[in-house]
Amino acid sequence: MKVIEELNQAFYNAIESADLDKMSEIWIEDVADRVAMCVHPGWPMLSGRSEVLRSWALIMANTPYIQFVLTDVQTMVLGDVAVLTCAENILTAADTDEPGFAAGRVVATNTFVRTPAGWRLWLYHGSPVLQSDDDEEDES
Repeated sequence: MKVIEELNQAFYNAIESADLDKMSEIWIEDVADRVAMCVHPGWPMLSGRSEVLRSWALIMANTPYIQFVLTDVQTMVLGDVAVLTCAENILTAADTDEPGFAAGRVVATNTFVRTPAGWRLWLYHGSPVLQSDDDEEDES
């Protein structure tokens, strides 16, 4: 399980450093019965390695700063498939003219598959965690 958690961390490190080459190493190659799939929070399903990597390139090119703190990490390995779930606590540059940061939380499921080249990311699915007004008051 340690190798899966290390690969998962490498995935988030690649996003933070906008390293598309590293991101490309992490994702599986498409084969007839298995293609890369990705669901970014609020996006439709993306299918196929080239479409998935294009989406990450777009995100990286348009995100001046992003940092992930992963919590609630749980990993299960079943043969040649591993599923890692986690909460992504995200800090990004604010989407305004004012300097500052914005925070958000996403729950993610990352599914890895063992290939002849080693473990690779097969499916990323992120879902935003919506905060209610009560949650914001609790944090104050």
